[in-house]
Amino acid sequence: MTATPRKIAFIGLGIMGGPMAANLVKAGHTVTGYNRSRPAVDKLTAAGGHAADSIAQAVRDAEVVITMVPADPQVKEVVLGEGGVLEHAAPGTLLIDMSSITPQTSLEVEAAARDKGIRTLDAPVSGGEAGAIEAVLSIMVGGETDDFAEAKPVFEALGTTIVHVGPHGAGQTVKAANQLMVAVHLQALAESVVFLENAGVDLGAALEVLGGGLAGSTVLARKRDAVLSRSFQPGFRIDLHHKDMGIVTDAARAVGAPLPVGSVVAQLVASARACGDGDLDHSALLRGVERLAGRDIH
Repeated sequence: MTATPRKIAFIGLGIMGGPMAANLVKAGHTVTGYNRSRPAVDKLTAAGGHAADSIAQAVRDAEVVITMVPADPQVKEVVLGEGGVLEHAAPGTLLIDMSSITPQTSLEVEAAARDKGIRTLDAPVSGGEAGAIEAVLSIMVGGETDDFAEAKPVFEALGTTIVHVGPHGAGQTVKAANQLMVAVHLQALAESVVFLENAGVDLGAALEVLGGGLAGSTVLARKRDAVLSRSFQPGFRIDLHHKDMGIVTDAARAVGAPLPVGSVVAQLVASARACGDGDLDHSALLRGVERLAGRDIH
């Protein structure tokens, strides 16, 4: 149990949001969930949470509201739109958006919330579905220091690396850099796998030794089994990483930061999506390299 259980509304119970909400329940918080599809809500209630049929019902009496939805349009809809969070949350509520969106949208949400007397944090996460299930997410938080301190016990139920990275919007900027690095790592892993296989090396043994040296990374540790088995059940879909590469490309252009490698990887992610792999896990970038190698993939 947490020292101070909170009344939390959780909006968006998808691949990431569902296990995150369940972990808040395990930590002793009272969690009321809302999701467009009912099965996700039923799964939360089975874990000890409460169901809401609308955003209005979910945020009623909530001290903290967490949103975890796919992209900017959904954040604007559930927070700023008719029947959304800002229309129904009480002044003084702490709104934590944990989606991965543009810094500009986070600033737009903050300004609109401030006008309603509602405090905000942008707190995107890294770690994928496994990190959400295991409550070992990295959480990068933008906003006021006092609000971060208040939210810290909530974050501790969800992750192990929790850092206040700056003012409103800073969390999303750091997340954009995170997604850039992850995509580049995934592409390097994909190219290494095809290289090793074409050379006739035992792939499992090779990845084991690479993982123990300087080439080792969380990407390799998390995605090793997926590339060995070619099992690309989505923990984080290529469609979403494509969205994130657009965010980092635009943000980097705005601040004059060159992305010579990142821009190429962004195109490769876009290509994977165009080839029909958008619903697969982002480790399926391997399929793009296999196509370039002339392999017959299905």
